[in-house]
Amino acid sequence: MKWEKSNFNYNIDVEGYNGAATPFAFPIEGSKYRIYYTSRNEENQSNIFYLEMDVETEEILYIEKEPILRPGELGSFDDSGVMMSWIGMVDNKYYLYYIGWNLGVTVPFRNSIGLAISDDGIHFEKMYDGPVCDRTKEEPHFCASQWIIRENDLWRMWYLSCVGWKKIGDEVRHWYHIKYAESQDGVNWIRNGKVCIDFKNDKEYAISRPCVQKSNGIYKMWYSYRGESYRIGYAESQDGVNWIRKDEEAGIDVSADGFDSKMVCYPCVFSCNDKWYMLFNGNGYGKTGFGIARLTEGEI
Repeated sequence: MKWEKSNFNYNIDVEGYNGAATPFAFPIEGSKYRIYYTSRNEENQSNIFYLEMDVETEEILYIEKEPILRPGELGSFDDSGVMMSWIGMVDNKYYLYYIGWNLGVTVPFRNSIGLAISDDGIHFEKMYDGPVCDRTKEEPHFCASQWIIRENDLWRMWYLSCVGWKKIGDEVRHWYHIKYAESQDGVNWIRNGKVCIDFKNDKEYAISRPCVQKSNGIYKMWYSYRGESYRIGYAESQDGVNWIRKDEEAGIDVSADGFDSKMVCYPCVFSCNDKWYMLFNGNGYGKTGFGIARLTEGEI
């Protein structure tokens, strides 16, 4: 595959907020899409916003100036922030899965997965005060960003799972990779510890934000992986459970200069009018906003 980046780069223009991380594209009509993304306020709390744009012309049609999902009440699993992850339609309702943030003491933070619902894709209410996926006796650290595909009555989820923390000098560093889970209702998830994308060497310590598409009977995943800095990786699977990493085929890397000169991460791959596009973040995990690229070689 080869992805050709455009000159498009969006970053939020709302007073008191910065960054546009973890973009997710949801189709509205034709080439018009609603792009949900994460921005941080002056207290460094993440909130979820959206804009509407024509993907083909890259024209921004509307920008929402107020968060559609905010941090939870003091002491809750998402009191330090909410971060965009995935949206899908279920029985004419929008299901928005998000990452809930808690700040820590012995470690910098802890994440869980929350769920909010909406009738129109704009006005959301959290379905529960607590998370739908959290730490368990088998996974004692945290879980976070995920992608979901519904196949008949089965919900299939690929998610970030933290396997531990280590203190390295003055830094407390996390290790996380991507695992697999299933559900019958999108709320109660069965997690058996199956690892889908694991660390390829001892320098790699963070694999995150999976994006899965199924094409011609093959599951294809894009994700972020980090040693020194984030890059976008790629893997394939016959069953969605057992994966082969093919990072050299991802077809996208950092630019010589600009907003993504040091890092590319958090991919969201989607189709529009028989063409494939990728939203992605650049430097600073989304502090410099997101860009868009179009598939020009290879196929999905």
